[in-house]
Amino acid sequence: MNNNQKQFLREEENNNIWLSKGNDQAFKLVDHGLAPTVLASEAEVGKAMLNELYATAEAKEGDINIALLGGRGAQELHRQLGKLALSGEKDELLSRLNVFTQDALAPMSMGNGFSFVRDFERILGDAFFKKIKSFTPMQTDTDDLESELVQYLNKLESLGGLDIFFIGHGPEENQASHLAYIKPFSGAKPPHVAGLIPISSSILEHHISKFKAGGSLVSEDDEKECRAAAYILTLGPAAIIHAKKVVQSVVDADSAPAKVQTYSKVLQTPISADPSEALKQLNANPGLWIRLNPNTKSFVLPNLEL
Repeated sequence: MNNNQKQFLREEENNNIWLSKGNDQAFKLVDHGLAPTVLASEAEVGKAMLNELYATAEAKEGDINIALLGGRGAQELHRQLGKLALSGEKDELLSRLNVFTQDALAPMSMGNGFSFVRDFERILGDAFFKKIKSFTPMQTDTDDLESELVQYLNKLESLGGLDIFFIGHGPEENQASHLAYIKPFSGAKPPHVAGLIPISSSILEHHISKFKAGGSLVSEDDEKECRAAAYILTLGPAAIIHAKKVVQSVVDADSAPAKVQTYSKVLQTPISADPSEALKQLNANPGLWIRLNPNTKSFVLPNLEL
């Protein structure tokens, strides 16, 4: 264990490893509900997400720390940011961005086409990465995933935490769901900042299918390596709860129809006022964590059938 690691409490439950800050105060779980905004097209969702970034930039001086959403959910946002980077019209804003990834499959080479980093580079483009202040991905090609995750968390904390957590919604069995890659029954609790959890075949299939549907450039070797991944690195509930703003997008219910039921369940399930019961709900259906952030926007398409 290195010196940085000592700054975190480490909990293990059913082979799921969760990290939390030792000085965290007790959490009070307050259900703020969820009020989705239905927009007509994926382009409109991307523009709405971009407008949330503009609003944060206007309200805050200095750096802006964001967690990028991987896969289909934010591709339109990324296309628009890539165009802005090429045009030069928002260079001042881009120069303020500290960009983080929020989850990753591991171990896997950073050059794998199924890596979120490669997908970000493909859509955002070289100009974007040259103009932002910093880019910090979760490292997936190391023999010490846990220590690398601690270094990632230390940098995020040193910069003041997330101003915007761009997040999606992933379907799970029994009409449950995941956020980032906080899986059902993985033991995630409110103080957990990040975790390293065992991978499942359902996650791999969902990950591979959404990357292919989104047009990622992948090879047979990439897919073979991806299917051999054993863990998921993910930001945890504390990162969601403490983000200054959470911006959710759900745009792919056509290719992932289970989201119609799983999103509806999150929307219609109030979190219990009883703390022990609330923790049981959140453990069984991690999609509910989003209801605990008081500044959440959820942009969705009509195909969610709300």
